Order: sequence, then structure tokens, then C-alpha cells
Amino acid sequence: MVRLSFTPALALLLSLPLTVRAAPPATEPEKAAPPHQTWSFDGPLGQFDQKSLQRGFTVYSQVCSACHGMRSVTYNDLSGIGLSRQALTDLAHAKQVPGPPDSMGQPTMRPGLPDDHLRSPFPNEAAAAAMMGGVAPPDQSRLAAIHPHGADWLYAFLTGYHMPPPPGAPVVPGKFYNDWADGHLVGMPPPLMNGAVQFADGTPATVAQQARDVTTFLVWASDPHRTTRHRVGLYVFAYLSGLLVLAIAWKRKIWNRAKTRTTQDADD
Repeated sequence: MVRLSFTPALALLLSLPLTVRAAPPATEPEKAAPPHQTWSFDGPLGQFDQKSLQRGFTVYSQVCSACHGMRSVTYNDLSGIGLSRQALTDLAHAKQVPGPPDSMGQPTMRPGLPDDHLRSPFPNEAAAAAMMGGVAPPDQSRLAAIHPHGADWLYAFLTGYHMPPPPGAPVVPGKFYNDWADGHLVGMPPPLMNGAVQFADGTPATVAQQARDVTTFLVWASDPHRTTRHRVGLYVFAYLSGLLVLAIAWKRKIWNRAKTRTTQDADD
């Protein structure tokens, strides 16, 4: 039989907690923020440029809408970019949307109405993925709101393509180099080209101009009622400020009367 002899040093060693500390998980390097751009809508008092919104909608409708939907925006919402009632009604009416089943239960199509949402280029996500190489193009109605750095990133991405890619950059068939894509590779080809669209106001349709205008439109589309909400907030602020001024003036008047009466009573 073997007897263990416990020396003080061994007893102290056995009393220590045996803990195994795992190595801290490797963290991904923080992505650099895109260069900040000056936007008219920045800040609580910012306002959208109506001309830029209309140019941005031109870029979306003629370029982006071929692959990307905007299911959270209705044709009626487009009144917020300055379209007249007749213009948005004609725009909606030019689109065919699913209607009620006919008497035989078969699907039908009908002209769009102002209350309808902007027509998606694909019937569903599965069809979009099947037609676009396995990945459905993202819906753009909330893109600016959910992506970090919002407007700045959208502008940087749209202007960040390199054709051909920089020397030493990875080359993958069917992928395109972009400074701001994950891994610098993206399946979407450069969507903007100089002069690809014509703006009604005569603004030159450079890539940078198209990117700025469609970014402005996408930021507006992510919250189409922000301008109205800000305007109501300013009215409420002005109203409450007026009440505060009246309250202070009334308080001073009351206290002045009280002081006058106190002085008169003391003199008496």
C-alpha cells in the first residue's frame, strides 16, 4: 500500500483552483469608416433637396429597380419628393400588379394604384435568388437605415468600383472589385456609368452625381415621413417656446404686483 506524504508545499499546491483560461477569441479588425460627405439632410434641422430626390428617383427607376425592390414605399409616398398627384397616379397606373383571382380562381393582373407599393422586379425572394446566381438582391427601402454609416457608405460603395482591379487585388470570375465591399469583391457589376441616365433639369449625369442623388433618395426612402415629422417637431418647439416666454412674463408681472403691494403695506 502506497502512502502519500503531504508536505506543506504540496498541500498549498493542491489547494489552488485549477482553472484553464481559454485564449480570448480573435476579433475581426474594425472596418474603416467611409469618408464623410456633406448632406443637406444631416442634423435635426436638415432638409432634403427636392431636385436631388427627383434625380435620385430617376436613377433608381431606370437603373436600380431592374434588380432591387422597394417594398416599404408606396406610390403615394412619392409626393414627398415633389411629384404631383397626377404624376404619381400615372406612374402607378403604368405598372401591372397582382389582382384578385378571376371566376376560375386564376391569378389576374391590374393597373397599379397610388396606394400600391413600388413593384418588385421579382415575384418572391426564391425567384430573385434563382435568377441572380443564388443571392437575392437586397430590398432598398431600408438599406440606408440598417447599414452602418448609411449615406456615406452608400456613396462610397457606388463610387468605389475599380475596373480593372488594382494591381495585386484578387481576381475571381463573376466578381467585381470594390473598395467598400466585404473582401473587396461583390457580385454586382458597377451599376452607374457616366451619361447612363438623363436628368430632366439638365444636371450632368456623372457617376459621382448619380451616386449622390440616388443615395439621397435611398435615405429619404428609408424614412419618407421624416421631413414632415421634423416640421411638426419644429412647430411644437416654437409653440412651447412661446408658452414658456408668456409664462415667464406672467410670473414677473405677478411678482412685481406682489412686491409693490408688500412695499405699500410696509410704508403704511
